[in-house]
Amino acid sequence: MKNKGKWVQSLALIVTSTLILAACGSKEAATTTTAPAATAAATSAASPAATAAATASAAAIIPETKDVTLVGVRDAQISSQQIIADKLGYFKEVGLNVKSQLIESGPDIGPMVAGGSAPVSIQTNFMDIILKSSNVPVKIVAPLAQIAGTQAVVGSKKLELKSAKDLEGKTIGIPNGADVKIAIDNMGKELGVDVSKIKYVNLAPSDAVVALQKGDIDAMACWEPFITKAIQGGGKFLFSGTKSELPDKKGNVEWMSVHTTMQVSDDYIQKNPNTIKALLVALKKATDYININRKEAIKILAPELHLSVEELEQIMDRNVYAMVVEESYVNGSNGAAVGEYLKSVGNIKTVPQATTYHDLSLLKAVDPNLIKVELK
Repeated sequence: MKNKGKWVQSLALIVTSTLILAACGSKEAATTTTAPAATAAATSAASPAATAAATASAAAIIPETKDVTLVGVRDAQISSQQIIADKLGYFKEVGLNVKSQLIESGPDIGPMVAGGSAPVSIQTNFMDIILKSSNVPVKIVAPLAQIAGTQAVVGSKKLELKSAKDLEGKTIGIPNGADVKIAIDNMGKELGVDVSKIKYVNLAPSDAVVALQKGDIDAMACWEPFITKAIQGGGKFLFSGTKSELPDKKGNVEWMSVHTTMQVSDDYIQKNPNTIKALLVALKKATDYININRKEAIKILAPELHLSVEELEQIMDRNVYAMVVEESYVNGSNGAAVGEYLKSVGNIKTVPQATTYHDLSLLKAVDPNLIKVELK
């Protein structure tokens, strides 16, 4: 995202210094933080009949405007549904001419939203917390995916652990302020690891991959696609926000929660509610396609994301594609602990209520079954 909107200088300082979200698909940027432990989202692919019914109901939606620019990121976590909806013609099916604008660096979407050049975008809910704390008028209209599984720690091929506590004294390469640090902290709390005894080295993800292969660090912590690349280079997956392979904890965990979301400016919501509904119908159909036809979806996505089919298979298996508002979204990704953490590290001055940066009424109108838990 090389195109930064013009905005008030104080806001620019806040957003540009804090919208470096590890979960955002940023190629090299340092990151802010995510939620503490939260229940991993569960996904169930809709039946073909349900998908057909949703498409039929979309016929009754008459968009206020047909021409839409949807800003996303060239990243499997952020824009998989966007790409599928575009390539398979789902946007056209609901009467929209969508320009799917994929940028390379996720953090730059924040300044674009604040500057007004991205009224409709896809990023993570943490961006909206930060923007709302700076009084930027934007609302999340739907979650798209639980992506905490792509925030992970990979050990070097020489690292031997008898227990998680053996991480004390080891060196981990990690970008300053990376979201995955929350998973590390929560792992430490659950397994009795004093994470303050871990030696953290500020390394960009690509540099950490190289350092891990050379043996200069014991482990690296970041996000996809660098996690998969590190594993392909001989690294060992240790744990993520949702899964652990540590000796004393194997299986699903609740060490982190972060969601990809679609957000829209307040002004756009007021003027174009039916257009947003149509977008949501198309994205829901794309979500179902990804879950029902994963192999076919990967073949479509791989060239667009500049990844091999093999790499993308691993990456997408770490994500949960679902537009459901449930426990891990409400009390995990948007829970009080997230805001308090952002505040404690100086990323925001005040913690906004989740209801102030959400408008889920249009999602509910499209499919009320997607709202499992109400925002507080």
